[in-house]
Amino acid sequence: MLNIDNHTNFVVNRQLIEDIVKKHTSRDIDLIVCYNSTIQEYNKTYRDKDKTTDVLSFPIENDNILIANIMPLGSIVISIDFVNAKALELGHTKEDEFTLLFIHGLLHLLGYDHEIDNGEMREKEEALINELNLPKSLIVRTEES
Repeated sequence: MLNIDNHTNFVVNRQLIEDIVKKHTSRDIDLIVCYNSTIQEYNKTYRDKDKTTDVLSFPIENDNILIANIMPLGSIVISIDFVNAKALELGHTKEDEFTLLFIHGLLHLLGYDHEIDNGEMREKEEALINELNLPKSLIVRTEES
């Protein structure tokens, strides 16, 4: 199940996001949609980085196999300020940008980490972007970072 906590006026395409989730996990996910000030506070509090960012993922890890499958997978936080700015900058829709960031966050919850893997996350991200016919901008951005 997808739990959405939206603190903005952005309309989340719930069906699209739920379809993406269902293809990858049966576990619950919390999605928080907020503004830069809120995501900056999360980033500062939980990652010791006092700056804004586009998306954060907070996986819930549990080594107990008996309850791991009933525990939520984790939380994804997306800044709508970043969504709006990147969509405008790159010339695609806000919904496409939001979906790109959601996919990125979901892959982190699923255990992928582009900072330490050998391109596995980027490959998975590219496959999902192609499957959903989304703009390739996220792939380009992750290659440049």
